[in-house]
Amino acid sequence: MRGDVLLDIRNLRAFYGRAQVLFGLSLHLYPGEVVALVGRNGAGKTTTLKAIMGLVSATATHATFKGHSLSKLPTYRIARLGLGYVPEDRRIFTDLTVEENLETGRRTAEAGRSPWTPERLFRLFPNLGEMRGRRGNQMSGGEQQMLSIARTLMGNPDAILLDEPSEGIAPVIVQMMAEAIRAMKAEGVAVLLSEQNWAFAAGISDRACVIERGEMRFQGSMAELMADKALREGTLGG
Repeated sequence: MRGDVLLDIRNLRAFYGRAQVLFGLSLHLYPGEVVALVGRNGAGKTTTLKAIMGLVSATATHATFKGHSLSKLPTYRIARLGLGYVPEDRRIFTDLTVEENLETGRRTAEAGRSPWTPERLFRLFPNLGEMRGRRGNQMSGGEQQMLSIARTLMGNPDAILLDEPSEGIAPVIVQMMAEAIRAMKAEGVAVLLSEQNWAFAAGISDRACVIERGEMRFQGSMAELMADKALREGTLGG
């Protein structure tokens, strides 16, 4: 699915205090596509997502979402433009139930779009439907990850920045994550996926961006990355 560029980032630099950690990254995202941001641990993947969301000190020569400039916008305004963010540490409300967590993410869908509702999400994540009254602190890490994604979808975003969804969770939950991401794509939701597990990313992504030490080493189709064994071994370890 193509159209106008949804997210367009050029020459992104990010800093933690005086330390620069991203060095001129550029990437873009179209409606309904999945782009994998892959690299070793510490390469700068999470920082890239945080920089886009305005959560770390960053500059860019061009940063737009749906044609709106992201420059100097606070995070809540970026989210209101329709850019969702699922952090690596999930950040669900552990003292709230599944249904209550979903309600905290509710945002009205744009005219002409089918809204994400709890029932739609329970079909996407059957495990959550079976525990709708369970509190977050009574859920496994994988179940919390599913809830974090579902809560973000309740905001009816146009795109989601998804940070390390497969890390530390059971293989059966990883498969559910893959199916959920494909379902988002089918609904026209774009996904920028940060992943260290490139094999997982390869099964669901259209394109890949490889980061090494805060710099972009490769951008292209997932098929091109899979065919480049030297690049994979040098930057991803396999």
